[in-house]
Amino acid sequence: MNFISIFYGLFLLSVLGIYWSVNHQKLRLWTLLIASLVFYASLNVQYIPLLLALTFINFRVGREIGKNTSPGQYAVDWQISNEEWQFANADWNRRRLKVLWLGIFLNVVLLLGFKYLPAVLKYVFNWQINSPDASFKLIAPLGISFFTFECIAYLVDIYRGAPATDDFIKFATYKLFFAKLISGPITRYHSLATQFNSQQFPTADRVTHASWLIAKGAVKKGILADNLGIFVDLCFGNLQRAGSGDLWLATFAYGLQLYLDFSGYVDIARGSALLFGLVLPENFDFPYFSTSIAEFWRRWHMTLGDWLRNYIYFPLGGSRQGLTRTCWNLLIVMLIAGIWHGSSWGFIVWGVFHGLALGVHRLTDVTSDRYESLEHFWQNPLGIVVAWFLTQLMIFTSWIWFRLPNLQDSSWVIRHLWGHTADAQFAQKVYVEALDMSQYQLTWMLGTLAAFMGIVYAFNGKLKLEFNWPVKLVFVPLCFYAVWLLAPEGSLPYIYFDF
Repeated sequence: MNFISIFYGLFLLSVLGIYWSVNHQKLRLWTLLIASLVFYASLNVQYIPLLLALTFINFRVGREIGKNTSPGQYAVDWQISNEEWQFANADWNRRRLKVLWLGIFLNVVLLLGFKYLPAVLKYVFNWQINSPDASFKLIAPLGISFFTFECIAYLVDIYRGAPATDDFIKFATYKLFFAKLISGPITRYHSLATQFNSQQFPTADRVTHASWLIAKGAVKKGILADNLGIFVDLCFGNLQRAGSGDLWLATFAYGLQLYLDFSGYVDIARGSALLFGLVLPENFDFPYFSTSIAEFWRRWHMTLGDWLRNYIYFPLGGSRQGLTRTCWNLLIVMLIAGIWHGSSWGFIVWGVFHGLALGVHRLTDVTSDRYESLEHFWQNPLGIVVAWFLTQLMIFTSWIWFRLPNLQDSSWVIRHLWGHTADAQFAQKVYVEALDMSQYQLTWMLGTLAAFMGIVYAFNGKLKLEFNWPVKLVFVPLCFYAVWLLAPEGSLPYIYFDF
């Protein structure tokens, strides 16, 4: 069931009708849970038992970590000495830590098993378990990365003092909520559970905003991302025929496609959740207008960045143990981010590249603090433009490894970004026959799209101006009509479904 389809629209309206027709909270949770299972069954039905089992295991592990077995109550009654209480309390915390590590281990092994087992068997035993001729295929469940990250966050939050839930239905509804199940945003349990407890029928303004989010996300995905994806697939699918100019255009187009595809998904997810009275966290804040790689990671896939900071970077020591250790921590965090995205070496290179860039940015910050003239340069208009250009150049070139995780392909692109002439038939087949436009026209279209994004950023991101609800109400049907007319036949799959 694709987010941009008539089937999803009918599904969403049906679930909303049932959900708001019942008044009891438990019945609403059951409605969302069953609807989520139906939604997932339309995509990956064979893995529903696995997700339910994992949900129950994490629920039980969370209860064990949060179980109040502290000996403090006995100390109050002076039944044990202070020294005995300290020993007992230390033993209790060690037990909780062991249970926490068990829960993390189970989630990580599951994630790495699905992502890396095929690659390990291929390289170690030469078993092609996912090849077309193989008798056995191991395909990762959709959304498994986001699922396990949320589970780990929940267990760590419980260990740090947040209360564990005793309501399995509420926990299962949080874990399997269809709007965020496949590609996030990564949401913490206690944030959503609080909203489950205080739901009111959404106002007209909220319904309009939710519909606008869904319509805006459909335009991003159906019209912009999918049409860009046609050129990207044609170019990167014919590497040896493409010229340097074509490769640069495809790299830029893929960066825009990835952003519009993923942020479009999140817009639809947030809009769908809002119709149920639930607010999911934002995941993007105009990342391509960042002037540093650190700022980019505060604006791109924000819930993943928040997860990496809270559950890896800070436990490693963050920036509290000197500059060298800080740079190493940044490299480790981004290496883990690369491993999380996939088993191909290209994702590892992408993660290391971003980790090194974050380290260079930290060193540049420290150097700028020591030299006043350098600090002033980065703060004046020319310095801001230079910083923005260098940041975006680094980000867009790094997407090459992301789009082509096979190092043979990505290294070929890197080597041929300059001075390589296209095959004589490439322009005819791609620009004339497939796209019905010239390379020059495509360049102008990409530039116009980037300029439009800049205008939206100026009004929405900087001036905090946006349409009021009557204007949104007018644009919603127009957006859906435009998607129906202009979206390419056969919608491309969401890119982050692979992660």
